[in-house]
Amino acid sequence: MTHLFKPQFEGDTEIQPVFNRRDFMKGSSAVAASTAFAAMASQAQAASFPYTDGYGPLIPTADKATGLELLALPEGFEYTTYGWTGMIQTDGLPTPTDHDGMAVVAAKNNIISLVRNHENSEGEGAPCLPRGNRGVYNPAQYGGTTNLMFDVMEGKFLSSYNSLGGTIRNCAGGLTPWGTWLSCEETFNPWNQGPQGYNHGYVFEVPGFGFSDGQPIREMGRFAHEAVAVDPATGIVYETEDTGASAFYKFVPEGKWGDLKSGGKLYAMVLDNTTRLDLRGGLAAGTTWDVSWQEIADPDAMSQTCFDQATNAAIIERGEGCWYDDGKIYFVSTSGGAASLGQIFVYDPRKEICTLLFESSDTSQVDGPDNIAISPRGSILMCEDGGSNPKRLVGLTQAGITFPFAENRIALDQGDLSTIDAAFPGAREFFWDEVGPSTNGSNRLSFTSREWCGATFYGRWLFVNIQSPGVTFAITGPWEKGAL
Repeated sequence: MTHLFKPQFEGDTEIQPVFNRRDFMKGSSAVAASTAFAAMASQAQAASFPYTDGYGPLIPTADKATGLELLALPEGFEYTTYGWTGMIQTDGLPTPTDHDGMAVVAAKNNIISLVRNHENSEGEGAPCLPRGNRGVYNPAQYGGTTNLMFDVMEGKFLSSYNSLGGTIRNCAGGLTPWGTWLSCEETFNPWNQGPQGYNHGYVFEVPGFGFSDGQPIREMGRFAHEAVAVDPATGIVYETEDTGASAFYKFVPEGKWGDLKSGGKLYAMVLDNTTRLDLRGGLAAGTTWDVSWQEIADPDAMSQTCFDQATNAAIIERGEGCWYDDGKIYFVSTSGGAASLGQIFVYDPRKEICTLLFESSDTSQVDGPDNIAISPRGSILMCEDGGSNPKRLVGLTQAGITFPFAENRIALDQGDLSTIDAAFPGAREFFWDEVGPSTNGSNRLSFTSREWCGATFYGRWLFVNIQSPGVTFAITGPWEKGAL
């Protein structure tokens, strides 16, 4: 007899999305100020906000779960790890590797659910295939998602399980206001030339508590997706594209609010009614453009890519992170700008304008922002993925000032792997990356250059991943002392 895995959360308690739609309707007013960067244009106004630019020097800090010093954080902050690559999950399957985009998407009383992407290609580590083959698209592929349960009262992780499988390179995505996660494939193949006869490059929906149906939302477009953000007032989904020359898209669903699978139309952003306006060069922060939209007639890209169909679309250099905050959509160009170090734009759908908020001019500011999240205090947290070493989590205040909040200090050897395995059984057997050969810390392999991803705030907790060797962090501390 085959026994299907039943998640621990099954029961009568009502599931609540992290968003409440009525709370966000306030953001639909054209006069509503965004929490993030409301004071960006005025240093004097920003100075009145009760925060400082940063939290002070970064100090090597031990993980409460393993005792290893994996991160450098400001004084007073602490963290615990979970979901190391290879760790045996609640469903009995090893945790896949290459942790990427993530968000807290739903709650049941004091239990919150995070959905985490895994940017895996075929043959890379353990596959994301859920137990019982529920929520599988192409059974031969290894990408997908895992769901993690965390008790915010106890401050500890409870469980995890595979929730979507059979996809390729699930990079980022975004949470919805109805309690799901949209997981994006960062890949593309010519029509009917994909692996095992499947077309890839789609968006998939995953509930916070439960399993995906494994079916792509084709009308949202087929291209090298990165991230999405949903406007809860309208249900419109905004999408970034991670290619050298890319567009910024919106998907307008035709179904009722929260229904993305009953059809819809895909559009690409056009600026100042100018064909192919190029945003990749050096631009001044505060530059603003009028927005219009060009429909993509063939979102499945059967004969022509979505970008090539959008002949008037503005050009962005490698679209990456995307986040909704109080009526506005923030999105990232990871290598845009005069110094090719990254840009952050904000789109106001009520006023139909797009503004450049920030352009990095020096690696000391930030080197290649990727995923972003907006903190409860209104600053942007950027996950660094450029050439820096060690990689950092970098804050960007409402006054446009950057500061390092965390550094990746991971370096591991065989002894460390035994320590991790003792806390999280399975890590040694199913670990994907190589580690140093020593057992006493004398010859560790460094992972400090590996990227941060999947940052997401919930109350006094910051959850975030380091993609390789693949681990999730829950960080907490005296947030009120700084801008996050």
